[in-house]
Amino acid sequence: MKFSESDHAFEARKFSTYENTAENEVLLRDLLDRIEPVSPSLRKAANQRLDNLTKPVGSLGKLEELAIRMCCIQKKTIGIAADPLRIYAIAGDHGVNEEGVSAFTQDVTRQMVQNFCNGGAGINVLANTAGAELCVVDLASKGGTYPEHPSLIQCKIAQGTNNIAKAPAMSREMCLRALLIGASLAHKAHLEGCPAIGTGEMGVSNTTPSTALYCSFLNLLPKDITGAGGGIDAEGIKRKTLAIERALSLHANTIQSGDPVDILAAVGGYEIAALAGLILGGAANNQLVLLDGFIATAAYTAAWKLCPTVKDYTFFSHASAEAGHKTILEKLDIAPLHDLGLRLGEGSGVPLALFLMRCACNTYNQMTTYDDANVEPPDNLLL
Repeated sequence: MKFSESDHAFEARKFSTYENTAENEVLLRDLLDRIEPVSPSLRKAANQRLDNLTKPVGSLGKLEELAIRMCCIQKKTIGIAADPLRIYAIAGDHGVNEEGVSAFTQDVTRQMVQNFCNGGAGINVLANTAGAELCVVDLASKGGTYPEHPSLIQCKIAQGTNNIAKAPAMSREMCLRALLIGASLAHKAHLEGCPAIGTGEMGVSNTTPSTALYCSFLNLLPKDITGAGGGIDAEGIKRKTLAIERALSLHANTIQSGDPVDILAAVGGYEIAALAGLILGGAANNQLVLLDGFIATAAYTAAWKLCPTVKDYTFFSHASAEAGHKTILEKLDIAPLHDLGLRLGEGSGVPLALFLMRCACNTYNQMTTYDDANVEPPDNLLL
């Protein structure tokens, strides 16, 4: 079965029914096959339009590069759009919490999902301020179903991961399900008219598997990039570092295999896998994919290992204040849009990026050309 708008392969099934492992392997391969490098052919036309606008050539700096990238992704040279943007905040718990790697108990994941639904979290305020839609997804938080809410998708497939310091986080089969659910969320947004999607998450202790993923995929050492996460002290960081080192040792053979899905299953998280799927799905649909910080970049790294072309479609909202994130971004050759000392998670950087994306779109679409404004162009402009 191939993912396509014609057969609505994602839309035709419930989120919780990706249970056929053999079929899911095929679905993932088909999804990866749909992701194509953006065409550079529109770059010249987009750049010519920007140079013809009533401003000095190149004077809008990175906004111009954002606009050019959007033209290439959306395959148009006029009418590019970053709105509407939908942020998916995906929730999952982590068994490694029992190692004392977080200042919070796992109960907080569930409490924060309810806070998201009630509109009281940081991501709610920032999304509302930016005019972005927030959709909350329960994929793998502990506990039963939540009260129904119009902003909540309930597609629980597990009660959190296993403790990665003692066992694989999940099976390959369950990891595939999480990846495909994430892709289905991107497709749902695409069908409902969203040219842009954003990554959000909620999961106590999820900086621990994220750090393990960075070490596994990028050959980094836990001692160099392990940080305070939700606010642990120096002793907590030591415990967290040791837990990650144990996880990497336990799963060394899987990590050495280089299989991105197996590595994600071994030391990742359900919400991280779903975010990786969301990124892949967005790229397959030619959507703009706006990423948050530390956890989102870990999901991106997994998606990038599965398909390096996703880099063409992603926009990194900020450099997190979480230890190691700037080192990781440099390793990935990524320049974030902001550096504001954020480390909240939840998707909080995405609304801030949206403002820049919107400014890039509007200046590109709405500024007049020299001809239209009857303004004499500079001598060095080749018309």
